[in-house]
Amino acid sequence: MTPGGKNPKIIGTLVLVFLAGAAAGALGMQLGLHERLHRAVAAASVKPARRVAANDALMQRFKTELNLSGEQTEKLAMVLGDYRHYYESLQDQLDDVRSTGKKRILQILDQDQRARFERIMGDLQPQLDKK
Repeated sequence: MTPGGKNPKIIGTLVLVFLAGAAAGALGMQLGLHERLHRAVAAASVKPARRVAANDALMQRFKTELNLSGEQTEKLAMVLGDYRHYYESLQDQLDDVRSTGKKRILQILDQDQRARFERIMGDLQPQLDKK
């Protein structure tokens, strides 16, 4: 090792590791990993009480109005739960497609156009939410 602990191989290796980590992080963020991670954390940490109450009320109505047995109620709850998870998965995929498309559009536009694009999208949001 050279005096003062300045071995060029060690320093070069550390710089290479740092640059590889930075490149991997930048690529992950470019591919939307940041949004997916935050959405997954938010979804896992917050389950609206309204949704749970609505699901319970729906199951109770089915059980009462359809005169379901205990076994039928359990099976129906499993089917509805599977459907809810499938729907949420599809919604996540649609969100990823929208996010990727928006990022690609923003890359084409200059700063002024980006601001106007964001304003247009904000104006259109109520119409898009209805669909």
